[in-house]
Amino acid sequence: MTIPTKIDGFMIRHARESDVPLILRFVQELAEYEKLSHEVLATEEDFRKYLFGEKQFAEVVIGEYHSDPVGYALYFYSFSTFTGKPGIYLEDIYVKPDERGRGFGKTMLAYLARLAVDQQCGRYEWAVLDWNEPSISFYESLGATLKKEWIIARVTGSNLLNLASQF
Repeated sequence: MTIPTKIDGFMIRHARESDVPLILRFVQELAEYEKLSHEVLATEEDFRKYLFGEKQFAEVVIGEYHSDPVGYALYFYSFSTFTGKPGIYLEDIYVKPDERGRGFGKTMLAYLARLAVDQQCGRYEWAVLDWNEPSISFYESLGATLKKEWIIARVTGSNLLNLASQF
């Protein structure tokens, strides 16, 4: 199902399993932009299993301009004990560099905001790298508040295994 937008020729659709190679390519392009290519460990098999398998951990929307994929957003549902409501956490949003400035990213952000409102979510959140001034300015122009008092804590790899072994 494609969802029309206010931009002529730009549609949003929910990803299908056949989009897995495209999703991985977009993730790799985003990582390259963020200078984090060395951190991409994901495989097509991972995305098939966790995005389209028996238990789906996240969802993806694809932005298409005249049927050509130009970007994606990957999100999942969270829960806030403070609001007592679910939220949407945007893990990634990416628009190909030569397609930026046309409103595609803003439209995908707005679509997910609409999903959050329709599902009575109390929050819609994402993180942005502290050096990414263009994105920070853009997000602030949309009304996003940067929560600088919060620091992301992350445990991965052998540290994750070590912590788990303490149970």
